[in-house]
Amino acid sequence: MDFIMFQKQWPIFAKLGGRAEVNVYSDPNISMIKIRQFAEQMTEAIFSLERLTPWNLETQVDKLRELERVGVLDSDISAIFHKIRIVGNKAVHDGYDDEREAMNMLRLSHYLSNWFMEVYGDLNFKTTEFIEPKDIDKFNAEEIAKLKAQIELAESEKQEFQAQLEKIARSQKDESEASFNKLKSDRRQRSRKFLRNNDLTEKQTRIMFIDEQLRDAGWEADTKELDWCNGARPEKGKNKAIAEFPTKNGHRADYALFIGLKLVGIIEAKKYNQSVAGDIVQSKEYAKEVASALEYTFDEVNDGYKVPFIYATNGRPYLKQLAEQSGVWFWDARTPQKASYALESWHSPQDLLQKLVVDEKKAEKELKEEPYPEFVERKYQIAAIEAVEKGLAEKKRRMLLALATGTGKTRIALALMYRLIKTKRARRILFLVDRKSLGIQAADALKDNKVDNISLADIYDVKEIGDILPEQDTKIHIATVQGMVRRLFFKEDTNERPSVGTYDFIIVDEAHRGYTEDKDMSEEEQFYQEQKDYVSQYRRVIDYFDATVLGLTATPASHTTEIFGAPIYTYSYTDAVVDGYLVDHEPPYEFETELAKNGIKFAANTEVDAWDDKYKKIDKIHLDDELEFEVDQFNKKVITENFNRAILDGLTSYIDPNEPGKTLIFAVNDQHADLIVRLLKEAYATNDIPVDDDAIEKITGYIRHPEQEIKRFKNEKYPNIVVTVDLLTTGIDVPEIENLVFMRRVRSRILYDQMLGRATRLCPKIGKDSFRIFDAVHLYDYLQNITDMQPVVKNPKQTIQEILEKALEAEDNAEFAFFKEELVAKLHRKKQRLKAEDEAEITSLSRGSIKDLTLWIQSLKSMNKAELEAQTENIQRVASWYTSKDPVVISIHEDRLLEVARGYGAGNTKPGDYLNEFNKFIRENMNLIPALQVVVTRPKDLTYQDLREIRLRLKENKFEEKALQDAWRQEKKEYIAADIISFIRQAALGTELVDHETRIKRAMQKVYGVEDWNPRQMRWLEKI
Repeated sequence: MDFIMFQKQWPIFAKLGGRAEVNVYSDPNISMIKIRQFAEQMTEAIFSLERLTPWNLETQVDKLRELERVGVLDSDISAIFHKIRIVGNKAVHDGYDDEREAMNMLRLSHYLSNWFMEVYGDLNFKTTEFIEPKDIDKFNAEEIAKLKAQIELAESEKQEFQAQLEKIARSQKDESEASFNKLKSDRRQRSRKFLRNNDLTEKQTRIMFIDEQLRDAGWEADTKELDWCNGARPEKGKNKAIAEFPTKNGHRADYALFIGLKLVGIIEAKKYNQSVAGDIVQSKEYAKEVASALEYTFDEVNDGYKVPFIYATNGRPYLKQLAEQSGVWFWDARTPQKASYALESWHSPQDLLQKLVVDEKKAEKELKEEPYPEFVERKYQIAAIEAVEKGLAEKKRRMLLALATGTGKTRIALALMYRLIKTKRARRILFLVDRKSLGIQAADALKDNKVDNISLADIYDVKEIGDILPEQDTKIHIATVQGMVRRLFFKEDTNERPSVGTYDFIIVDEAHRGYTEDKDMSEEEQFYQEQKDYVSQYRRVIDYFDATVLGLTATPASHTTEIFGAPIYTYSYTDAVVDGYLVDHEPPYEFETELAKNGIKFAANTEVDAWDDKYKKIDKIHLDDELEFEVDQFNKKVITENFNRAILDGLTSYIDPNEPGKTLIFAVNDQHADLIVRLLKEAYATNDIPVDDDAIEKITGYIRHPEQEIKRFKNEKYPNIVVTVDLLTTGIDVPEIENLVFMRRVRSRILYDQMLGRATRLCPKIGKDSFRIFDAVHLYDYLQNITDMQPVVKNPKQTIQEILEKALEAEDNAEFAFFKEELVAKLHRKKQRLKAEDEAEITSLSRGSIKDLTLWIQSLKSMNKAELEAQTENIQRVASWYTSKDPVVISIHEDRLLEVARGYGAGNTKPGDYLNEFNKFIRENMNLIPALQVVVTRPKDLTYQDLREIRLRLKENKFEEKALQDAWRQEKKEYIAADIISFIRQAALGTELVDHETRIKRAMQKVYGVEDWNPRQMRWLEKI
């Protein structure tokens, strides 16, 4: 028996494995169910042996993910557990009954058995070879009955297993933490050693892994049965991966892929642990050596290739870090300039048929002649599309467009989709968004934008957010990244999982997302709570598909360029404002209240009200120490109704809800949004300003129909003042927004720029020529002092203990340095949550080895592995130190609005200083910027390009026409709507500042005096 190794230590595994063997021929369904039980019981045992408690982990998939998360299961072992789980579920729920599959599950469970005993069994354990069981139907009935009697699981045996696990738990309690950590470290090393030393042969790899993977992708595959040497041949209506396919030079390809009678692919298989990327060369050789035969057909490709699609694999699951040693390596002989690359899975037969439809060279030629649809008319939009099509011709697989919010990224995407599909350069496009509302917006745009009076949605079959899979004729599919992650990586039913070739072009909208770390996430996004986890899931989706990927963003973050590369085309907010496609904002209105200026203070030894968020009630708490809060903590750490009331009361003097423009207010959280809605309605009532109750509304992920309310905000009169948290920070197009109110701090410039982008769009119907910013939390000053840097901690979900173990288990200096850096960063984060008394107690317990916690953490940076290991006890003490959350206290401190100031330029300076800085800039750059010279000395020679250059250079330095006009009015107490030319000449020459209309009138006065115009001519001149 293949499971006899368990007889003494783990009899339940021996019984389950034996029962699976007995039934593999007579009842494969029962065999697979028993193997599923075998893997589940083994998982329970691992939890116990690793001192892990599976709280709230009810399913096998959740338990396996937890073991993956804490580093117990390597990806190779995890993949086997998951394979057994998926096939076992099919056996239980669908009655799946396949003898070949059952035999392969036996092989996989035997491989797991060897691994388990190597890691958790006796140190002298020797791995055993899998012996395929005989068909016991040939045994006599008495022998069968005897075997079944031996291996039936009784309730008492299940109880014995639980008792065994409890005994393990009791025995481990007496083991010191340091000793157990050493044991865990040894286990991880034994696991890696097993994977290195128990190398499968090529045949085993094919039977256990590659055959299964090909079958999952829709191919008939069986190394033993579907063998050319055994008479296997292609057949009409069948998709076969035939093993040992002969070539004319006497070689044999490991597999040949046939769609019906047509030969479409050659596969080179390698043993499991062998590097695979370089072996695609062997497949290429076989693809040239294909002989003509009556049994099949093929099409000549080029350069002597008879087969278009070339593969090499070793059956290992794809890992980006080990790309050359894992995955399915693929090369298309029809595009020799495009290098081979790794895929996460196999193309399905349908994928390859669709690939054969695409003729890239022909399509790229047609793209050059194809006219642009009417809805993209701006030069920069066409330039962006040309950049993408040029990238396609250069065989780029990742591209990024960076265009300012409001410049029409969606229209660019639509025009690109239309052109690529029409010319057959792409056969099906995935439009990937991270929010349902953005997907709905994209679907609406496909219906609204037309070519020859027909909407794009009518020209092409479009699947929207709710559609799980595209149909055969679907050309555009809109999906959320969260939904796609579930379909690809968490669906039990492989029929609901798209194949790697389902899409050949992907557009990622708002590609910067995942970086905004202070956002208030919806429940759907809680799975991606940490930025790095979110980004890794996003990346997994686009890495899964065999597709060219285009990212669209207004604000590329560092992780964005890591995924997509540097932007291939950029059109900035400054470009768009200077060219007149977006509006600029006025100098921000800075609201200062007494509490915002001085902070909120609570005296020591007093009782205060505090909000218990867990039980949603107010409690009394006693303060031993003084508490003090600055404005950035308002409505986060301290609830202060009076601060909000003072701000919102002042806001009513600037924003009239009965005017056509719309307002967006950014709150801290959902509760804060509710508070703002109530207080703002009260403020308007107090100030005798009539407001319709529907005019002011909260739109967050917690309301019943957020998408419906977003549509109302965009298309209807009410609501026209909306309070949000994060739902409307990116991607929502409401041109009427002309007021942004910040009642919360943001920590990211990228998020801040995205928020500003909500108000930059043109809206001629309400006469919008700029937008206003109202800052209640000193946001503008704060943002001057921060940069958007990636956190050092690469995976915030890992514990300090886990990172320490990885550092101590590192196999080389580079790996050790990497995990040590992460460990130090994690300890610094933990220290920031410790109070002074916590630090003092930790220092005391260290018995002199820690004198100063900060200096001690810093000292870890220079330690070698032995020195770091000696600090294990101290590191574990810091890691396990309990840090309680500070209470959210409720303030009843009175507050009042002190002033509303305006800040100008990069330094948010006063109006007089801003004008002086402008004058200084003009004088110092007169000879450095040629266009300035033209304005001052030869204004008649000024060209549009000269003026554009001046505006760009001035805006880069925060000098803008509207800000200069406003600063002049504030400082000089006179309003002059002078243009930028007048301001430059006034700064350089000291000439009188004259508004635009006066300059025109003076010029026309000279024209009137040049000739003796008749009345008709005078009327024409006046019209001019």
